Amino acid sequence: MAAENSLKSREVSAMLKQGFISDTTLSFSPSRSISRLYSPSSSPSSKTLCSPPPPPFSAAQSPNSPSQTQMARPTSHSQTLYDMMNDEQYRESKLSDEKRRKLQERVAKLLEDAPFRIPNWGGLVSGDVRLTVVARDGFKVSMDVHKSILASKSRFFADKLRRDRGVSHSVEISDCDDVDVYVEAVVLMYYEDLKKRLIGEEVSKVLGLLKVCSAIMFDMGIATCLEYLEAVPWSEDEEEKVISNLSLLHLDETASEVLMRVSSEPSTSTQTDDILMQLLTGVLQAKDDKARREMKNVISRLLREDAPNNSNRLDISKDTLYHLCHRCISSLVLCLSEATSIDETQRDRGVVMSEIAREADNIQWIVEILVDKKMADEFVKLWADQKELALLHSKIPTMYRHEISRVTAQLCVAIGRGHILVPKDTRSALLSTWLEALYEDFGWMRRACRSVDKKVVEDGLGQTILTLPLPQQQAILLNWFDRFLNKGDDCPNMQKAFEIWWRRAFIRERASEQNNSQLQITVCDYPS
Repeated sequence: MAAENSLKSREVSAMLKQGFISDTTLSFSPSRSISRLYSPSSSPSSKTLCSPPPPPFSAAQSPNSPSQTQMARPTSHSQTLYDMMNDEQYRESKLSDEKRRKLQERVAKLLEDAPFRIPNWGGLVSGDVRLTVVARDGFKVSMDVHKSILASKSRFFADKLRRDRGVSHSVEISDCDDVDVYVEAVVLMYYEDLKKRLIGEEVSKVLGLLKVCSAIMFDMGIATCLEYLEAVPWSEDEEEKVISNLSLLHLDETASEVLMRVSSEPSTSTQTDDILMQLLTGVLQAKDDKARREMKNVISRLLREDAPNNSNRLDISKDTLYHLCHRCISSLVLCLSEATSIDETQRDRGVVMSEIAREADNIQWIVEILVDKKMADEFVKLWADQKELALLHSKIPTMYRHEISRVTAQLCVAIGRGHILVPKDTRSALLSTWLEALYEDFGWMRRACRSVDKKVVEDGLGQTILTLPLPQQQAILLNWFDRFLNKGDDCPNMQKAFEIWWRRAFIRERASEQNNSQLQITVCDYPS
């Protein structure tokens, strides 16, 4: 017996710890008291008694007064899991009651001025159809409406009410998600100018009304809702809802005009290229610098949103982008040629230099798009072959030419991250043509360009060098070593790449030689 009591005590203790029951020694909750109910099963002569409703709040004691709240639920520090579940159910019940109250208010407002509630409205006598709309939760609305109106406006009701003329009917529509919308659809049947009644309504409400009009085959209501949707602006969220709802309703040709703002005839690749060429060329040749920067950002963002795994993505042509690359490089060569031979009788030097920076910036933007679209491999070779451009670059003051070296840095970062895959000969040619220029311009790039991340450029350049054969790594990094000691911060800091090369060239090679020299083969005879 003692052992059984001990076991029960441990079980109660565990339930206290887990929160299933509260510790009565700590607090007492009046709400946990149990009232006795009588049912027919307890006594033959008894009657079923229901718990009386709670007394109304008096003026002296508000619903939120401390004593009332204390009597309603236990204090938070003594709540059990059961109490918390009850509280959650209580909150859900309050939300449900609030939703029901708002629904009743909307229905009451619709019925207040409903034509079928007005005696002799339009010469009609009292309604001869009792129409009841029932929600899923049991809430229902009954209306005395006119068979002549329903049958003339709705093919659904015309079919249901075509028999037994002169006889009163009772029609019930059950399991509705939106009782108020059904009521409004019936009210609209009594009016001729439906569009006027929809002015100022929200798109979501009209979509709900369209769904009901479609269900009861209220053709005039469908046409008016579609006319409304075609005319009003949509937010992005509303646009998704419109497209989704119209596709579910299968209204076919009647909804085509509404969707014309979001769809068109399938375009060919040639048409797409023509549009993109026009947009990109417009940005590259823009006169206003601020507007040009803004539209560059917009187009870049939109092209990035056009994800590769999207089957409906915009298929931008590589030929289009490389055509623009060649055009920008040719313009840059012309600007540099003019800048190297300029004299007092020609154009202002500052104008020419600004054009150099502009064309270099244009190339950077196109390269950025090429990298995002995974099409930049051919550009690395194209840029590596620009010997004339590199020669002209060396004759221009650094403060004007450093934007050109940003193209080289951009390519090295992409190669170092594995975003561009090109053969080692192409990588070597790129550095052979442009590495010296990048060294010379690095200080200006770092100080003048806020958008240049020094560490990113250094890491990208170092990783690109480390992809080359070891002798080329050695030649480039030994040259860098001397330059860095003399230039300091005006030279890229590639200590990390230098350390990796050092370990590859000396430590790993020596360890490999030692392993080879210690290799032994031993033959042993084991007795059988």
